[in-house]
Amino acid sequence: MRHRAQQLEKQIAKVKAELMKIEALRPGSLSQQYNVCGNPSCRCKASPPQRHGPYYQLNYTRKGTGGTRFVKQAEVKLVKHQLDSYARLRALVDRWIDLGTELADLELAEHRKSLQHDS
Repeated sequence: MRHRAQQLEKQIAKVKAELMKIEALRPGSLSQQYNVCGNPSCRCKASPPQRHGPYYQLNYTRKGTGGTRFVKQAEVKLVKHQLDSYARLRALVDRWIDLGTELADLELAEHRKSLQHDS
């Protein structure tokens, strides 16, 4: 049991090290949209239509509040990197929780065993 606990502690240390590498992050998702304007002779009204765009929109919810913001084409790569960093953070935290829960279960079993021996 102690060997498994040491393995878990090493894995948790690796997760923590990976967390320290994460830089700018942003929750949300990025969508791509194409629009139609009000000009009846515009290309977006042709057959087939050639809509305007793409336009990028960031949608997010943070602390119970949702928001939307437009993202310029030149910023898309950076925003995608920030979104990927946030997803990486969430995955690492989930991994840490899984490992920590297993470690806590081992510690609890060890504690119970020591109480039985004391009785």
